[in-house]
Amino acid sequence: MSDFLLELRCEEIPARMQAGARADLEKLFRKELEAAGVTPGAITVWSTPRRLALIASGVPEATEAVREETKGPRVGAPPQALEGFLRKSGLTQDQLEERDGVLFAVVEKPGRAVKAVLAEAIPAIVRVFPWPKSMRWGAASLATDSPRWVRPLSGIVAIFGEELVECTVGDVASGYMTLGHRFHHPGPITIGGAADYQEKLRACHVIVDHVERQDLIRATASKVAAEAGLTLVEDEGLVIENAGLTEWPVPLVGRFDPQFLEVPPEVIQLTARINQKYFVCEKDGKLADAFVCTANIEANDGGAAIVDGNRKVLAARLSDARFFWQQDRKTPLAEQAKKLARITFHEKLGTVADKVERVAKLARWLVEEGIVKGADADLAEQAARLAKADLVTDMVGEFPELQGLMGGYYARAEGLPDAVADAIRDHYKPVGQGDEVPTAPVTVAVSLADKLDTLVGFFLIDERPTGSRDPFALRRAALGTLELLGRNSLRVGLWEAIFRSLAGFNSQKLSPQTSDETYEAHTAEAKAVFTTLPEFFADRLKVQQREAGVRHDLIDAVFALGGEDDLVRLLARVRALQSFVGTEDGTNLLAGYKRAANILKKEDWRGIEGEIARTGEEDPLALVDDPDLAPVIAAKMAERHGKELSYTPEPAEKALIDALDSAEPKASAAIEAEAFEGAMAALASLRAPIDRFFDEVTVNDENAEKRAARLDLLARFRTAVHNVADFSRIEG
Repeated sequence: MSDFLLELRCEEIPARMQAGARADLEKLFRKELEAAGVTPGAITVWSTPRRLALIASGVPEATEAVREETKGPRVGAPPQALEGFLRKSGLTQDQLEERDGVLFAVVEKPGRAVKAVLAEAIPAIVRVFPWPKSMRWGAASLATDSPRWVRPLSGIVAIFGEELVECTVGDVASGYMTLGHRFHHPGPITIGGAADYQEKLRACHVIVDHVERQDLIRATASKVAAEAGLTLVEDEGLVIENAGLTEWPVPLVGRFDPQFLEVPPEVIQLTARINQKYFVCEKDGKLADAFVCTANIEANDGGAAIVDGNRKVLAARLSDARFFWQQDRKTPLAEQAKKLARITFHEKLGTVADKVERVAKLARWLVEEGIVKGADADLAEQAARLAKADLVTDMVGEFPELQGLMGGYYARAEGLPDAVADAIRDHYKPVGQGDEVPTAPVTVAVSLADKLDTLVGFFLIDERPTGSRDPFALRRAALGTLELLGRNSLRVGLWEAIFRSLAGFNSQKLSPQTSDETYEAHTAEAKAVFTTLPEFFADRLKVQQREAGVRHDLIDAVFALGGEDDLVRLLARVRALQSFVGTEDGTNLLAGYKRAANILKKEDWRGIEGEIARTGEEDPLALVDDPDLAPVIAAKMAERHGKELSYTPEPAEKALIDALDSAEPKASAAIEAEAFEGAMAALASLRAPIDRFFDEVTVNDENAEKRAARLDLLARFRTAVHNVADFSRIEG
């Protein structure tokens, strides 16, 4: 067994591509070796801006010999069959083996030197490497089949044990030589093998292990900030990116003009992070006039010149940000909002101004109907009308990530109420898993209205998510809606909310001049939303609750009852159901329910309707002259089943009847009061009686009246359970 080292060296690899490249290199390497029958041991992959490196441990020296046997035709088979088999196997007839009258093609492949396998694998890996963006280079680039790489490939180190694996990619041949740090050690380095690779590069100012560089940046940046009396604002994304930009990272602390602190801190941090890859610092909990940059060199002057150069570049960026901040505040948000009429939200849904109009009306309705309590309807409408105004500001044009946030700053600077400013700032929230969920009433109204309008609008034009495709982030909008409803206990019927949201689209899409054909098409599209959107919410609810530990089958069991569109009430029932089915009473009652349901299914028992249906007609009332008699017949049958039994019930049978008489009204009253734990407790009282019934009572009695009465009793038990949840949907 030997270790194998592969280094692919080139010009700067973008930091954002390095993690994917490491994973792809390992995957392709394993694929090539496994295709040759070689199974390597542990594989380590590293990256720097100038190289991808792979070390495979425990690689065998040669592949194992392989004996392949292919069964052919019988001796004496038609010549055509034999000729076809020979063509397929590539052998002659005298090379075939005969066993028990059957011919076999036996091919023995001797083992190959793994060094030869590696020599073929390296060019193959380079040829199919899936860089997000790649390029051709040199004279060979005129041919479309020339090698491609993220940047021009300049060197290959391929050493198996201590032997060179000779291969060529384009005009680049493998060798023992690599390069160290661009400035500290620009000359060549001779590598002896995988064992000395990492330390030889370290001696030449290259830390090849990206994780080690990340740890170094994380620790040193915090240290230099602390030495300056500051606290580093942690940013793991910046740690990873700076590690991908440097081979010998040296964090340095610098200062900028304190006057720039008049700009909102998020703008300064984003400017430093996005444009310059700097960390920012705090002092006493507030943003400080300091930054930490990561140099790729140990400077003789301690980094003073590097810091000064970076300070000047950052100052230019912050000057632009301050200019945007000052200019944007000269125009009130109400004036900015007028420009939204020039921005298309979606070609089928109108402009952003159209959306703002719909959201404003919906937000007011949510407050006036008491769905969002504690909010002022005028403030909710005002916030909704200004929420998107910052989209046309210079600052958001430069930094789209700040939409909403800058609107809040501008609103506050303008002197608008805090509730309005907060709603503008936070109305996009929550934007992802774990994000803060708004609780301020005005913010909740605007945020919920915005998300409902988006969902209803795109479902109206049939732009629903499909598979992994969700270009309008509707899954995120649905999860955000569920978070808002759940966190704030908002009691709103989903169908009612859809209806009110559709009203906004109706007023924009329809007019007295609308043709009948257009009107009918819009009506059909609107009706479809009432089916497709609730189903979409149900799917998202399962995803959300699964992560919270709630079983999806229990959500199905409650949804199957139908008519439940209050998601807060639905979740309360689901949680109570989950607690119940986890108990011994719940488990046994579920087993009893399934046994009863199976008996009723086997007997095709349909209660009152079933007895009428024994006329042989598909329609139970097919032989009734006057359909108006249907309620009369139903009442008569109910009276028949409500009469005293024509026989004395057995004790276990009577016990179940009494338990149902007691449990049914209790469960109904508890559900009406939304005391779902009480409803489950009422169901729990049926556990012992149903178990005893099955143990002591013969359902399919020879006496037809007893059989019918007991089947009716089981149907009644099933119905009582169904009033709480559809237990047939529960697994177990």
